[in-house]
Amino acid sequence: MTQSPAEASPVDPADPTGAAEDGPAQAPEVTPTEDVQLPPDIAELSYEAARDQLVEVVRRLESGQGGLEDSIGLWERGEMLARRCQQWLDGARERLDEAVSARRQAD
Repeated sequence: MTQSPAEASPVDPADPTGAAEDGPAQAPEVTPTEDVQLPPDIAELSYEAARDQLVEVVRRLESGQGGLEDSIGLWERGEMLARRCQQWLDGARERLDEAVSARRQAD
């Protein structure tokens, strides 16, 4: 008799990634952020402003007080804010890599 996926590997609500059972969790695949068109109000945010707004979105989602439509809208905004933060982090990484490379070439 074949087991369904749910029967074969139950999900622990405290560990939905299964990391405790299978070792360290694999990092999610990252999609390039340059291809994502963000609304102007998000595209113009500094890293700190985007991060602060993202924290607020998460707080509101975790409170569970909004309806389904509100939650979906918040989730979508949170995704865009996270992309904006990632754009800033990717840019910072590039700048650091370039500085390290220039330093190595100068030595």
